[in-house]
Amino acid sequence: MKRRSFLASSAAAAFAAGNREWPLGINTYCLRFQRWNDRQLFDYCVEQKLEAIFLQDSIDPGTMDPKHWAEVRSWAKEHRLHLETGGGAILPRTAADVPKVVATLRKNIERAVAMGSPIVRALLASDRYSMPEGTVEQHMDTAIRILREVRTQALDAGVKIGIENHKELQAWETRQLIETAGKEFVGSYLDTGNPVFVAEDPMTTLEELGPYAVTFHLRDSVVYEHPDGIAVQWVPLGEGTNDFKAIVARAAEILPRVHIYCKPITARPPVVIPVYSGEFWSKWFPRARSRDLARFLALARKGRPYDKPHLLADVNGVRERYMDGLKVQQLEHMSRSLEYCRQTLHLGQRWRG
Repeated sequence: MKRRSFLASSAAAAFAAGNREWPLGINTYCLRFQRWNDRQLFDYCVEQKLEAIFLQDSIDPGTMDPKHWAEVRSWAKEHRLHLETGGGAILPRTAADVPKVVATLRKNIERAVAMGSPIVRALLASDRYSMPEGTVEQHMDTAIRILREVRTQALDAGVKIGIENHKELQAWETRQLIETAGKEFVGSYLDTGNPVFVAEDPMTTLEELGPYAVTFHLRDSVVYEHPDGIAVQWVPLGEGTNDFKAIVARAAEILPRVHIYCKPITARPPVVIPVYSGEFWSKWFPRARSRDLARFLALARKGRPYDKPHLLADVNGVRERYMDGLKVQQLEHMSRSLEYCRQTLHLGQRWRG
C-alpha cells in the first residue's frame, strides 16, 4: 500500500470510529476453552496484529509467580503489546473474610505493577444472586471500605482499580461506588455485555460510566421480548441487537484515552430477565430508575432471537463433553468478532499495515 493511500485509509478509519484511533486488543477470557498458557495467548495476539492484550482469569501455571510476571512484562515490551490485567470479586461472604479479600487485592496490585499493567480489574460479585445477605447499599459500603484499604498502595504504584460493571449493580450504582471510594484511584472497567443482565441498555452504561473508564470491552448480546420478560444472550460481536457504531462513536466523545478490547463470550443459552415480576424489582433492583428500564425495553423491542448455528454447551455438566466443538467455535467467534471490529468499527491500526 502506498503511503498516501495508507494515510487516507487511516484517516477514514479514525473518522468512522468517532474521530479516534482506537488501539485494539482482546480479552483472553474469551479464549479460555483453548486452555492456552500466557505465552500462547501472546502469540495469538501477535499473529492477529493487535495492539493490546487483557490477561483475565489466566490459567497459566505461573500466574502468581513473580518470575512469571517479569516474563510477561518482557513479552509485552518485546511485541509492543499494551498489557492490562487484574483479579476477581472483592465482596466478602462474611466480615471475617475481609482481611483475606484485602490481602488478595493487594497481591493483585503487586502482580499488575510487576507485569506493567496500569489497571487492576476487580468486581463486587459474579451477579446479584450470588451476593451475601444484606442490602445493595450495605454491599457497596463494604466494597468502598475494602477499596480504601488499598488506596495508598494503588496511588503509590500509579495504578487504578478498574471496577467491572458485572451482573450485580446497575451503572449509576457503580458510578456512585467509584465516586465515593475515590476516583483518583478507582475507575470503570467498562463492559458492554453485562448491562443486559441487570435490565440496562449498554448505551446507558456507557453514558454513566464512560467518563471514569480505564478500559473498554466490547461484547454483544441479542435482547428480545419473551412471555416471561426479556431474553438476553451473548453472541459474536456485530451479530446482536446493539448498535456498536453508535456505541463506539459515543465512546469517542466521552471516554478518556483507553484501550478497546474485543470480548465475545458465547456458547451460553438465553437467560430470561423477569422484568414484569414485582419480586425481581423489589428483591434485586428496588432502586432502579424507570427511564433506564424504558430504554432497555425499547432495545428489546428491536431485537430477535439469535438464529445462526450455535453450540450452546458452556453450562455445568455438559461443557467437557463438547469441549472439542467449543474450542473450534470459540476461535471462529473470535475471528468473526475481530473482523467486525476492524472492517465495520474501524478499530485498531497495526493490522492495516
